Amino acid sequence: MIPMYAFYTTFAILVLLVAWGGVEETMRLFAYLDLHLRFSWVRFRLWMMRRKLEQQLLKDLPEFNQLMKEKKENGE
Repeated sequence: MIPMYAFYTTFAILVLLVAWGGVEETMRLFAYLDLHLRFSWVRFRLWMMRRKLEQQLLKDLPEFNQLMKEKKENGE
């Protein structure tokens, strides 16, 4: 029963969008929504990569500090 209401509601919204803005503007709206969703996915993936890199850098930081300390003591 609910999928029937969802279908008719979606169809009514689509018809109203076409009636109000025309076919071209409705297509532009869907193209904008598509680009926005794709860009959101890219930003999410970048956030995940940043988080992974920060965790890896925090894990490697003590080893790097030790290496720099040894290098400074040897006068290099």
